[in-house]
Parts: sequence; structure tokens; C-alpha cells
Amino acid sequence: MAVQALYRKWRPRTFDEVVGQEHVVRTLRNALTSGRIHHAYLFAGPRGTGKTTTARLLAKAVNCLAPEDQRPCNECAICRAVNEGRLLDLIEIDAASNTGVDDIRELRERVGFRPNEACYKVYVIDEVHMLSTSAFNALLKTLEEPPPHVIFVLATTESHKIPATVLSRCQRFNFRRVPISDIVARLKWLTEQEHIQADQEALTIIAHQATGSMRDAESLLDQLASYDEKGITGADVRAALGTGTSETVIRVADALAKSNVAQGLGAINTAVDEGADPRQFARQMVEHLRALLLLRLKSGVALAYVPEDLRPQLEEQAAAFLPRALARAVRLFNQAATEAKGGWQPQLPLEMAFIEATLPAEPAGPTPHKQLAPTSPRTPPSLRHSASLRAPSSLRREHSAERPTPARSAPPASSQSPKTVQEPASTYDHLVPGDGSLTLEILRSRWQEFLNALRPRNLSLEALVRSCEPVAVEGDVVVLEFTHNFHRSKVEEEHNKRIIEDVLSSLVGQQYRVRCVLAHRERAAKPPRRPASGSAAGKAVSSAEQIIAEDPVVRAAVEDLGAQIVQRRE
Repeated sequence: MAVQALYRKWRPRTFDEVVGQEHVVRTLRNALTSGRIHHAYLFAGPRGTGKTTTARLLAKAVNCLAPEDQRPCNECAICRAVNEGRLLDLIEIDAASNTGVDDIRELRERVGFRPNEACYKVYVIDEVHMLSTSAFNALLKTLEEPPPHVIFVLATTESHKIPATVLSRCQRFNFRRVPISDIVARLKWLTEQEHIQADQEALTIIAHQATGSMRDAESLLDQLASYDEKGITGADVRAALGTGTSETVIRVADALAKSNVAQGLGAINTAVDEGADPRQFARQMVEHLRALLLLRLKSGVALAYVPEDLRPQLEEQAAAFLPRALARAVRLFNQAATEAKGGWQPQLPLEMAFIEATLPAEPAGPTPHKQLAPTSPRTPPSLRHSASLRAPSSLRREHSAERPTPARSAPPASSQSPKTVQEPASTYDHLVPGDGSLTLEILRSRWQEFLNALRPRNLSLEALVRSCEPVAVEGDVVVLEFTHNFHRSKVEEEHNKRIIEDVLSSLVGQQYRVRCVLAHRERAAKPPRRPASGSAAGKAVSSAEQIIAEDPVVRAAVEDLGAQIVQRRE
């Protein structure tokens, strides 16, 4: 005959034995003594926190034959029938297996029948969120106005999946995760009842591993009871669970505080080689770093997992970290705990989390995905005008000597000014106005530094600014001269101009505004050099000038975009 599991054998039979849900037990007891029994209840909370157990206790209490303040008594015929699982008026339905509307219709047909031997028929629907939409709709009317002899108890771990129309018809009780201290006390009581030898450290590790689920803790204790006949120790629990020692976790945290990559990676690999499960070790690191963060922030949050003898050491270790670094490390190791599911290098997510936690944070500015060259914008199709239709010469786009040079690849990080790269957009408002100390010579000597600072803020804007040069400093105004009107108009857009003024002001430490001007140059294209003789060449030059004078599209291309009219050689 199979041995009964501990969590079934020692399932609570009275409200006093329910662990960690005092707020639920107190309300139900008062409802029983005052006769305020509701027709529908919703028990919501994590797994293993006592939802189904409390539903059975409620079913037993409302039908118990003892006085109201002594229910359930566990002595009357009804209580014994519930404890033995043979009361016909307690109907437990697994909604995960009975999700269809036909199952609910069958339930509705049976609800009208009177109880067999109890006062109430109690329907306990477990995992009720698994019901289909049509099944919920079929249940709705019965749930709203059931017969007076019927009580519904709906249990779920995902209450957000239940329709609001169902929620509004139930009294809701939220079951919480069981505190560690309560789990340890319950496990200690179980070991005494089962004559199991287990030290305090072992029970604490089991309670910690259960993450608030009383059933998980009891199942784990049941499993470890057969591990060693001499008793259960902390080392036995760590070996069975694949967790590392607290000394290893502290050593990795020390290496993280000192940015000692070699020490940290060595400790991680040693723990894995000794049998620690990478996911469990990552969870231990998250818990330890979270404890350090709470200590560093002096939050006052009780650290149930930290022994009192280790608290001074952890406080000293927490002082070696910045809060931002600890928060980042917690986030990285938490991500590693979800990624370390196996593979040919299961400790790799742990190693990468440690390495990334030791590296400095990336700049706050946007990182460009590709390098753009400050080339002139493409000529619209309307500007692609063939001069050969109207004159012997043709129109051709050509870079002049004064055109800007395409931007090179970004220089090494060592040549950039990291302070200006990471300045926030609001820096301009906190600076004093320019006092005229900035001269044109100083600005030109630092122009490349200004371009380097502008690049992380807006890569395409930096490319446009490369086509201009500073030509004057007039008080708190810097005059930028552009060769082409297109570049000047783009830079003068309010958003772009604001970025340039902010970066420039951050660089010099004072508020400076920017004014964009167009370079004074000959508006007409320079015709080819006239030959000493030959009327044909003269006619070609005259035709080119005539095209510029007559065609506004060609004139805009020449004046604003730097195009030139050249003679086609045939």
C-alpha cells in the first residue's frame, strides 16, 4: 500500500491549523457565528496557500452539527464524512478538465436537487479560470440566484481571467503567500509528528525554496525525509536542490563589489562543478543582492532569509556598492535565472550576468545603428531636367571644392568628451548666459570636439552641421555659415537648433544661441572658361545662362543645391 503524502495526511482539519491566512479564517468564522453565510465565494491566490483546504473547512463548518462557535468539530457524522471524503453533498469539480458548457449545464440541472444528508450542497470549482466563455455565461444566472441550499466556492490562481460579471457575484478572499517563519514552524511541527530529524538550517532552506507555498514545503520535506536516515541537514538540502553555499554567494558578491572578474567567474564555475544548479544559484544571487540593496537603502524591510550572525557582514558588503549598481545587478541575475534552463554551457547566463554587472553602464544617449554621411539630399525628380532638350549643354550634379567632406567613422571613445556625450537635454536651462568670453578662435579650435559631442545626440544633425563653419561670435550668439540653403533650413528647425544650442552651451559652460546664415556666393553658375576663339563655345555658354534665367527649377538647383551647368563633351 502506498504511503500517503504528508500534505494530504496532515491537511488542516480545523481553522486553527490553517497557516498564514488569518485574515481569511477570521472573516469566515465571524460569518459562521453571525449566520451571514454567502451563496458564492471566490478564493484567489498562489498555489499551495490553502484555497481548497479552506473550501473544505467551510463546507464542513456550514454543515457541522455542533454549536456554531465550535464548528467544525470533527466528531459529528458530517465532519467525519468530509474528512473521509464520502460526503455526497460536497461536490468538487476540476474546471481544468470540465471546461465546456455541457459540463456546466449538467451542474445546473443537479443544483436544484435537495442535499442528501447535509444542510447545504457545497460546490467547490477548482481552477475556475479555465472555464470557457460560454461555460461562464451558463453558470452566471445560477451563480447569481442559486437555490437556498447551495453554496458555491470558486478557487483560482489567476483571478484576472475571470469575467467581471462573475467576480461581482462572489465574496472575494485573497490568499497570500505564507511567511517563511510560519512555514518553518509548521515544518518543525510535522517533523515532530513524523519523527523526522531535521536541523533548523535545513527547514529554513526548505521554507525558502517553497516561495510561500505551504504545500510545496511539505512535499519537499516528504521527499528529503528519505534522503538520509540519520536526519536532514542543510548540506543535504543544498545537495538535493542543487543550491550553492552561502559562502560561495558572498564570495561572488565580494568579487562584484571589487569588479574582480577572475574571482567571480572562478567562484561561479566552482559552484557549478560541485553540483549547484545554475538556475538555483542565480536565484540565490538575486536574493542576496536584493538583501544588500535593501540594507544599502536602509529600507527597514525585514530580511527573513538572512541569519542574524551574517547581518553585520552583509551590511559591510552593502556599503561597498552604489544603489544603482546593485539594482542593475539584481536585474541581470534575475534575467539569468530565467535563461539558465540548460544547454551545453548552463552556467553561461550566470557568467554573462556577472561580467555585465561589472562593466560600466552604457551612455544614456541614443546609440545610432548606422553611420550616415553628410551628403547633399537627392535632387527631386523635377530637378532632373535635361538641358539637351532646350540647349546644347546638359545639367549635371557635381560636388564643388567647397562641398563638405562626408563624415568619417566615429573616432575612438578616448578622443571624445564623455561628459558632453551624456549631458541631458535640460542642461541649457541650468547654465548662465554667455558673457562674451567665447571668441571665434576658441570656437574653431574646439569645433571638432563640438561635432563629437553632437554625434550621440543626433547623428544626421551632426552630418548637416559638418557642412557649415563658425564665422562670428556676436555676444551670446554664434553665427554659422552654410554653403547651401537646404542644409541651413534643416538646421534652423526648432528641434534641431535647440539640440545644437544645448550641446554647444554644455561644451563652453555658458548659454549660447545659434544664428544660421547663407554664404555669399555667386548665384549664377560659373560657365566653362571661354575659348580664345570659336563661336560654338560662346553659344553654349550663352545657352546655359539662358536656361538659368528662364527655368526656376534649374535656378533653384544651382543656387540652393550647388549644381553646375557644364558642357557635354561629345
